[in-house]
Amino acid sequence: MSPTVEGPTHASAPGAPTAPVLAAYSYCEAVTGSQARNFAYGIRLLPADKRQAMSALYAFSRRVDDIGDGTLAPEVKLARLEETRALLGRIRAEQIDEDDTDPVAVALAHASRRFPIPLEGLDELIDGVLMDVRGETYETWDDLKVYCRCVAGAIGRLSLGVFGTTPGAPDAARAGEYADTLGLALQLTNILRDVREDAGNGRTYLPAEDLAKFGCSEGFHSERMSAGADFAGLVHHEVRRARALFVEGYRLLPLLDRRSGACVAAMAGIYRRLLDRIEREPEAVLRGRVSLPPHEKAYVAVRGLSGLDARTISRQSNRRRL
Repeated sequence: MSPTVEGPTHASAPGAPTAPVLAAYSYCEAVTGSQARNFAYGIRLLPADKRQAMSALYAFSRRVDDIGDGTLAPEVKLARLEETRALLGRIRAEQIDEDDTDPVAVALAHASRRFPIPLEGLDELIDGVLMDVRGETYETWDDLKVYCRCVAGAIGRLSLGVFGTTPGAPDAARAGEYADTLGLALQLTNILRDVREDAGNGRTYLPAEDLAKFGCSEGFHSERMSAGADFAGLVHHEVRRARALFVEGYRLLPLLDRRSGACVAAMAGIYRRLLDRIEREPEAVLRGRVSLPPHEKAYVAVRGLSGLDARTISRQSNRRRL
C-alpha cells in the first residue's frame, strides 16, 4: 500500500515555473492532447499546476509505452528502456537543469519538486513494458495483476501524488490502495477493448486459464471465433471482474478535493461506460476499437464535476461501515 498523501505541497516545492519550465509543460500538454484523448479530457478539469504535472507524467509514460510498442528489435528496446530508467534516475537525483534539451525531463523534474510524486512508480511502468518486450503471457488473473499493477496501478499511485487527499478524509490511509485498484480496472477494460489489436501485435493478455475455460485459446486474430468458442462468455466473465475493481477503486473519489475527484471520475467514468458497451456487444471488440462519442464524454465530465459520483460512492461506503 502506498503512503497517504495529504495536500499538494512538497517540502522542497519550487516557486512559479520559469519560462523554460512553462515551455516544457506546454510540450507535455501538447503530447497529452494529441495522444491520449480520454486522459486529456479528464485532466482539463484540474487547476493549472496539477494539469501540468499530470501532463508531464503522461508524456514520460508515453515515451516508455512507445518504446515497447514500436518496431525496434527487442534488444534495442531493452537498451532504450534502460536509458529511460537512467534518465528517471537523473530526475530523481535533481540533476536536470531547466535548460536541458529534453522538455519531458524538465517538466517531470519540476513536477516532482512541486508535488510528492512517488517516482518509483515510473520504474514499475518500465518493468511492465519490459514484460511486453519479453513476450510474457499470463496463466492466471493473479499473474496478470502483476503486469496491470506495473503499467496502470502505478499510474494511479503516481497520480495520487499530484492529487493529494483531503486533510482529515476518513479512510485516507487506503487512498494508495484504491488508486492502485482503479488502475487495474482501467487496464482490464483496455485489455478487453484491444484484444484484436493486441493479437495483431502478437500479444495476448487475458489469463490462459480463462481462455481455456471459454474455448478461446486460439486467440483473436479475426472477427470470427472458432466453432465452440464462447467469446461472449469470456468477455462477460472479465467484465464482472473489472466491475468489482471499479467498485473498490471508486472509493478513492470521496478522499479527493472536488476538482481532483472530478478528474478521476471523468477518466474512470469514460472507461466504465466503455465497459458497458463491451458488455452489451462483446463481438464489437473483434471488429475494431470501441469508443465513446464526444457528447457522452462531456456528460461523464459534468457528472464528475458536479461531485455526483463522489457523493454516491461516499454514501455506499458509509452504508458498508454501518
